Amino acid sequence: MKRRKPIHDLPHLRDHRKSLRKNLTPAEAFLWNELKTKKFYGLKFRRQHSIKNYIVDFYCAEHQLIIELDGNYHDEPIQFEKDELRDKDLGNMGFTVLRYENQYVYSELEHVLDDIKKHCGVE
Repeated sequence: MKRRKPIHDLPHLRDHRKSLRKNLTPAEAFLWNELKTKKFYGLKFRRQHSIKNYIVDFYCAEHQLIIELDGNYHDEPIQFEKDELRDKDLGNMGFTVLRYENQYVYSELEHVLDDIKKHCGVE
């Protein structure tokens, strides 16, 4: 039987993941406050988790769900195209990617949480 190459938490990204966890953006910290320590319907989320060479903002392994929060630079055409390719690649690996603008997280937190809840099928 052929052994699959690991794709999660690759060692060469460890220091970068740690740095990102220590320096969350304000929007990431705001959402993390709702998701941490299985506070949200008992679901375990990780922050700044790596999958292949991507570091995703939040990840729930149980539901193969990735949550990305986007600042203004994601509106730039080149970054937008990179995000689309990244989301497609992650989708092809079986992950669902939800993207929210930082401002939307602040102004519509309940909607964001409802959306996450729906994707995880919890009540």
